[in-house]
Amino acid sequence: MKSLRLSGILLFAMVLLFGFITDEKHPLLEIGQDAPLLDYKMKNISGEDVTLNQIKEENGLLVIFSCNTCPFVLKWEDRYPILASQCRTGKIGMIAVNSNEAKRDGDDSMEKMKAHATEKGYDFFYTVDVKSKLAYAFGAKHTPEIFLFDKDLKLTYTGAIDDNLKKAADVKNHYLEDAIKNQINGKPINPNKTKAIGCSIKKVKT
Repeated sequence: MKSLRLSGILLFAMVLLFGFITDEKHPLLEIGQDAPLLDYKMKNISGEDVTLNQIKEENGLLVIFSCNTCPFVLKWEDRYPILASQCRTGKIGMIAVNSNEAKRDGDDSMEKMKAHATEKGYDFFYTVDVKSKLAYAFGAKHTPEIFLFDKDLKLTYTGAIDDNLKKAADVKNHYLEDAIKNQINGKPINPNKTKAIGCSIKKVKT
């Protein structure tokens, strides 16, 4: 009986960690929906305030909810430069958003974001989402979690970067790379939705 109770506690802890609990108050954006909060100002690591409207380009916008220390981000992060290059070539704006408001005085402070971006060679926007406002509007619950929008800023793909966080060389399904490529070339995106797997975003209560 004790072992069953312990197993139940561990399972619940895993659910909390990976953010699989649904949030009816802040539902996940659906394919075809408009990007919200386009004029919401976020502080970039450069010190400037930026908005999604400013970052978008003629072929769309890529938003990645990310952070500094989540092991899932650290495993997938080696693909960020490839995605950034693909977006630049395809004229798609790219931004990484740190919504871990509950850790803003620790691992996800602006100073540590700057240091992390420098260490990893970020050449795209990396912003603070105050009080997790953008994450709530998107219904985002994980790091990393992907939202790709077309030229009209309608959602075309959401979910995971690919199917192998452990090793880029072993990826069989490049979900996001393929979605970007198809969007640029005016082709259907399939799949247009996958399960985002990662740490839970450390939000504040609203």
